[in-house]
Amino acid sequence: FGKGSIMKLGEHSDQNISTISSGSLALDIALGVGGYPRGRIIEVYGPESSGKTTVALHAIAEVQAQGGTAAFIDAEHALDPAYAKNLGVNIDELLLSQPDTGEQALEIAEALVRSGAVDMLVIDSVAALVPRAEIEGEMG
Repeated sequence: FGKGSIMKLGEHSDQNISTISSGSLALDIALGVGGYPRGRIIEVYGPESSGKTTVALHAIAEVQAQGGTAAFIDAEHALDPAYAKNLGVNIDELLLSQPDTGEQALEIAEALVRSGAVDMLVIDSVAALVPRAEIEGEMG
């Protein structure tokens, strides 16, 4: 698997974790490390219309305010640019993809992560990552 795949936690327990602010001081404090840890997968979970996209857009605005690049994979095809702009997102600089299938969304996500060109990647939403076979009616 490579060096660092398995290690003793005690050897690395003092690592300083770089974070990205959520845009909410209360949430940053609640997360325990001052924001979203960089280089990690974070899932924002909640009922429909509970503000998950709003939370993600606030974080994107924070990344951009620090000079970073953010990408938004809009699997729901529902991103409202005016709303994002009102939350502080620089929509002119936001990388946006509206994929046709779940596979396409994940391929785009992988390419963006591997490129190292983005500081934050949002996939909205996991529930909308519908497989091609289901879209084409090939699933039982």
